[in-house]
Amino acid sequence: MLAPVVLAFCGLLLVTSAKASDGDDLRGSDILELSDLVRAEERRVQELEARVAELDAELEEFAASKGDSQTEEINRQIEELMPDAGLTPVDGPALSVTMDDAPLPANAEEQPDEFNIEDYLVHQQDLQGVVNALWAGGAEAVTVMDQRIVSTSTIRCVGSVLLLHGRTFYPPYTITAIGDTDAMRDALETSPAVREYRHWADTVGLRYDVADEGSVTMPGYTGSIGGGTTS
Repeated sequence: MLAPVVLAFCGLLLVTSAKASDGDDLRGSDILELSDLVRAEERRVQELEARVAELDAELEEFAASKGDSQTEEINRQIEELMPDAGLTPVDGPALSVTMDDAPLPANAEEQPDEFNIEDYLVHQQDLQGVVNALWAGGAEAVTVMDQRIVSTSTIRCVGSVLLLHGRTFYPPYTITAIGDTDAMRDALETSPAVREYRHWADTVGLRYDVADEGSVTMPGYTGSIGGGTTS
């Protein structure tokens, strides 16, 4: 039971940012550099990993003895950690962000050198930038195309195709987050990554819509923690 919990504490914000390094730098991924918030998250993750390691050692010790009550206490603590791992349902007020590719101009091949067809597509850096901004704004849970995001989730785009949890999705892409909607809106407004995407949206016609969704219920992640990534 502890193995998936250890993986789950790899830091949603950190992991989502780090995954961008595996893809091509198509739209200024340098703006996703670590902030003070990310460094604080890294310290928290290290503390949690150390605590889980302690619990793991205690559980092994108690499992070899008759310490049933202590084992139950360990299991109770694991249950308390599961919400942070994204393994339990969450409900509350939600915000959604919809992103879509821009329509290609009829004379795309004749556009100035500073534009190319890749500029008209939503890339993984763009999706990750929005997800990271929502976490920074205090999101309690996030879904991308109704897929619950956990620490091992990898957002990867190949052209106009999103690969997530072993499935393929096509634009428009919808990201939904539960939490303080005002705080999440503010985080989107101040995120350098989102500002960069919105600049390109204004330049070439990429779609960027933010909407309140009212009360939403998100199911817990039910897939394999170890198999949550896609390459």
